[in-house]
Amino acid sequence: MNLISIEDISKSYGEKVLLNKISLGINEGDKVGLIGINGTGKSTLLKIIAGFETFDSGKVTKANGLKIEYLPQNVDFEEDITVLEQVFKGNSPLMKLIMDYENALQAISKNLEDEGLQKKLMDLNNKMEAHGAWQLEAEAKAVLNRLGIENYNDKIGTLSGGMKKRVALASALISPCDLLLLDEPTNHLDNETIDWLEEYLENKKGALLMVTHDRYFLDRVTNKIIELYNGSIYSYLGNYSDYIEAKVEREEQLKSMEQKRQSLVRKELEWIKRGAKARSTKQKARIERFNELTSNKIEVNDEKVEMSSFGSRLGKKVIEIDNISKEYDGKKLIEDFSYIMQKNDRVGVVGPNGCGKSTLLNIMVGKVPPDSGHIEIGETAKIGYFSQEHDYDIKDESIKVIEYIKETAEFVKTKDGSIISASQMLERFLFSPSMQWTAINKLSGGEKRRLYLLKILMASPNVLLMDEPTNDLDIETLNVLEDYIEDFSGAVFVVSHDRYFLDKIASKIIYFEGNGKLTVYTGNYSECIEYIKNKNLEEAAEENKEKVKKENKVKEEIKNEKPLKFSYKEQREFEEIDGKIEEAENEIKEVNKAIDGAGSDYVLLQELLSKKDELDKKSNELMERWTYLNELAEKIEENRK
Repeated sequence: MNLISIEDISKSYGEKVLLNKISLGINEGDKVGLIGINGTGKSTLLKIIAGFETFDSGKVTKANGLKIEYLPQNVDFEEDITVLEQVFKGNSPLMKLIMDYENALQAISKNLEDEGLQKKLMDLNNKMEAHGAWQLEAEAKAVLNRLGIENYNDKIGTLSGGMKKRVALASALISPCDLLLLDEPTNHLDNETIDWLEEYLENKKGALLMVTHDRYFLDRVTNKIIELYNGSIYSYLGNYSDYIEAKVEREEQLKSMEQKRQSLVRKELEWIKRGAKARSTKQKARIERFNELTSNKIEVNDEKVEMSSFGSRLGKKVIEIDNISKEYDGKKLIEDFSYIMQKNDRVGVVGPNGCGKSTLLNIMVGKVPPDSGHIEIGETAKIGYFSQEHDYDIKDESIKVIEYIKETAEFVKTKDGSIISASQMLERFLFSPSMQWTAINKLSGGEKRRLYLLKILMASPNVLLMDEPTNDLDIETLNVLEDYIEDFSGAVFVVSHDRYFLDKIASKIIYFEGNGKLTVYTGNYSECIEYIKNKNLEEAAEENKEKVKKENKVKEEIKNEKPLKFSYKEQREFEEIDGKIEEAENEIKEVNKAIDGAGSDYVLLQELLSKKDELDKKSNELMERWTYLNELAEKIEENRK
């Protein structure tokens, strides 16, 4: 079933055409990845589908009653509401019911004697039951917990930027909808959480359209890729790997067609140069065909971000980390960590959010002092630091793109000795000549990020320290950055949650194990994770082996001991315990009946629930004792044989 159809949609901002008569449809079960260079209009297209952006011309047709949930890159929050209020905020009656129930529960916990609140809670309890809302509420809290959000009553204003985005993601995932729109959902998530999100979206019912630069994520979640390029869209069935294969094949076909067209143009041009006159109908037709061939050039997307590696000479001593430790608010982030960076190191740094990865980089560049230990930087080391914070060192955003780059260098010299101007470098980074004279405040977030990356590289560093460089960068720029790093004649130390990126560039991984422990592994990200998994399995197997060994030893000791027998007290307890268990179960049944008949008497209900808890505890203790006595009886019987 078709959920939404877009027909001949166009959208421009001033002279810049983002969408040029594009058409696409999204059906039930579609899981679509929308990709393209930064600034091409991916987020704009999502906003149009969500109904938050107008378009210049065209038509959008939605299925009757279609429910769309949209997560933008930047969410506007009400700072004074709680996490739960933000998550259950929306137009869904079911979400409103859950929020009303949570509010009533919160209110009555502060005033247990209020009969009005008691009645309201019971009414809401019945409605939750009738509408099957308990499952959704449980799922909502499970999603929040999985995203690392445990204090549901915290005010939004007290959360960090990263945690706010997680709350927004949780809200989008939980809200019932037919079509889920996600704009860069993996930004600011750690690798473990991204793994969970992949599985969640794979199993989630309904259609999905998302913008993301995470190539493994696209590979594992999507069944269709849409590429937005130069105002047009190109659709490919399958995941990201399928898209790469199909795109190469398509572009080869286009190149072949363009070569044939150019060959025909040359032949027709020679014919015209020989003095062809448009006298006969046949000659007129041939001249018209020539005009058509020259005007219908086949456009091939061969726009690549290419960049030669350059940098100053790096000596033997790069950066030496000597027994550094760091704590924040009593939390141990780094303890006694040492590492000597080598000249051609390619190091990836991974771990959960908040574990201290950015702190490690800030210590290395001198922004944050360690509590103990020290950092030594080699005399020839020229550090280029790509910060996670969006501080692009722009004093005036009204300056032009090329002026910003020229503040660093007018030109650079590559490894082969050739000279490349700032303008040429900008072109290689997809800033066209006209765009170079655009004010920086007119750029998208991704374009600013790309410009910031180029500015750092233009300074010709020989050591790159990078904190989440892949955030907000498009896939094409990522490919170029990967190629640049591969060719870079210096050291690279990068914090990233992009698993594909780490697999391509890293030959060592520094893994934050927790509680201040950092471990260095040889290999890329996937090899590191595989090693850790196998190591954990081996340790678990060894623990189990030791456990079995101890159990066998105990059994052997029991066999060699004098014959086992019950004590007088144990014998009587063994004979009476079945009756005691039955008595406890009957008491629990009576209390359950009383709970069902308590009605709106909330005080009595609380007393009965407390009594039930005590009886449950007593019953569990009896069952544990029953298990012990029966196992002992079996051992006594075995010893008699």
